[in-house]
Amino acid sequence: MSIFELQQRIRQLLKERNAILLVHNYMRDEVQAIADITGDSLALSVEAAKTDADVIVFCGVHFMAESAAILSPDKKVLLPRPDAGCPMADMVTVEGLKQLRQQHPGVPVVTYVNSSAEIKALSDICCTSANAVSVVKSLPDKKLIFVPDRNLGRYIASKLPEKEFIFWQGFCPTHERMTVAAVQAQKEAHPDALFICHPECAPEIVALADQVCSTSGMYDFCRQNPAKKFIIGTEAGILFRLKAENPDKQFILASPALICPNMKLTSLEDVLYALEQMRPVISVPAEIRIPALRSLERMLAVPRD
Repeated sequence: MSIFELQQRIRQLLKERNAILLVHNYMRDEVQAIADITGDSLALSVEAAKTDADVIVFCGVHFMAESAAILSPDKKVLLPRPDAGCPMADMVTVEGLKQLRQQHPGVPVVTYVNSSAEIKALSDICCTSANAVSVVKSLPDKKLIFVPDRNLGRYIASKLPEKEFIFWQGFCPTHERMTVAAVQAQKEAHPDALFICHPECAPEIVALADQVCSTSGMYDFCRQNPAKKFIIGTEAGILFRLKAENPDKQFILASPALICPNMKLTSLEDVLYALEQMRPVISVPAEIRIPALRSLERMLAVPRD
């Protein structure tokens, strides 16, 4: 089948199955093109929980489908590529986090949503890259453990110097591959462009940015800012929607290294197979789902600054 035929067949099956197609901002262009909702991992799950769909087809990586299953236990969650994982999420282990908690009794654990359900279940509260500063600010504790992303943690620490952080030394390999030299080369080639980066980037990259924000924040910033040219410091998949929403503006990827192999695994053929076979199904057992949901609900209750 052609790309168009695959897309048409998928949309037909979604209707027949009363299914909703959630597609992360970093997915392949042709998959984003037929999404019911595109967005970051948590926003997708939250929106899906509000719908009357029976089935959630999640085009993303494993921890994202888990989050959907945590928030929508009454829906069937399909992950077309169950081998699509997240190296950062894999960097924090249950045993390691338990040991860290034992070493620092009473210190709350703040966990980035880019983590497994088991890690969320061991945490006190979750955060996203968009609300991380608000979440940490809301805690009365001066000291906290932040997992798994040291770069996001350092970014929050720069905004909240009154807090004391214990960082888990995890990171996003894709964002870490972006070098200062690559960014500076693009800034020199495009002196009239604004450089926007994700807080998962290393501190030396963040220091070069005109704006640091989540993917959803990037969409808002580029739409509202009068500038006509932007250098984008996050995974390449975000360019699809940025260009679609801002046809009169130019977007330059900060580095050719900004391609996540896991985010690019899911093809239209995978989505079609998942809908035809109604598998692979992602579920979270109640003993993990309930405490993980508690951590997510605490985060959702925090007002945004």
